[in-house]
Amino acid sequence: MAPVATERSGIVAQAVADPAPLGLCGFALTTFVLSSINAGWFSDKGTTIVVGLALFYGGLAQLCAGMWEFRRNNTFGATAFTSYGAFWLSFAAIFIPGTGILAGITPVLHQALGVYLLGWTIFTGLMFLGTLRLNIALMAVLGLLFLTFLFLTIGELGASTGAHMIGGYLGILTAIAAWYTALAGVLVSTKSPLQLPVFPMG
Repeated sequence: MAPVATERSGIVAQAVADPAPLGLCGFALTTFVLSSINAGWFSDKGTTIVVGLALFYGGLAQLCAGMWEFRRNNTFGATAFTSYGAFWLSFAAIFIPGTGILAGITPVLHQALGVYLLGWTIFTGLMFLGTLRLNIALMAVLGLLFLTFLFLTIGELGASTGAHMIGGYLGILTAIAAWYTALAGVLVSTKSPLQLPVFPMG
């Protein structure tokens, strides 16, 4: 009955814009800034600059993108963007003084962060498997992100500065791949004569 009522009323459901470029850009910029610090480009004393980005762009904007992916019936996009939006929100919460989280884990800081990152490494590995029938651009984003989390996990649990730095550089590559994929989506939506290939699978 609902489709008939809609037809008679003359109301046509509007298509929802693709939220993936927004989610990818929020993820890419926040990842780029933190990874630049992890790679040693800037002092680690500036880590708290990421909090604002993690709350609003990597966190809130990406979380919204995930909700809009639900509206588009895209289970993979909804799961990925919502989860990584929550990741950035949780990361920001660690460094907000009022939460008391950082002070509470300071005695076991590296072990705590290591287990935290290990969990996200496992999750990202699962998400990577979900890209195998999508396109190579997304495979690159999730594959590089998996390696980023893996080396950061090793850096924390193994107290390895070298692994931590490698994780930083991998994070920068992840951000570039995410920006590329986001731009490809934007160019498609604007019907630009310039198009970037994402190399669909199958």
